[in-house]
Amino acid sequence: MNKFVIALALAIPALALPTVSSAKGCLKGAAVGGVAGHVAGHHGLIGAAAGCAIEHHREKVKDKAAAQPSVPTPENNSSAMRSKDQSPSK
Repeated sequence: MNKFVIALALAIPALALPTVSSAKGCLKGAAVGGVAGHVAGHHGLIGAAAGCAIEHHREKVKDKAAAQPSVPTPENNSSAMRSKDQSPSK
């Protein structure tokens, strides 16, 4: 029974490895957060988890901004063109 619990405790985190490895920014955030957490009162593990979450969020925001076109074109800015055409005349 004891060996089964140990094997299960090692297998569950191993199943999460493929999803963790694809998390952009997590390693950098975990390193910085771990050091900051350790300096702030020996809470390195909590700091690493928070740093990973924060940097992963920042990378997602950066990816969304990069996916949006930087120059508005008539195809993706049709609402602005409609508002010009439908403006009330004086």
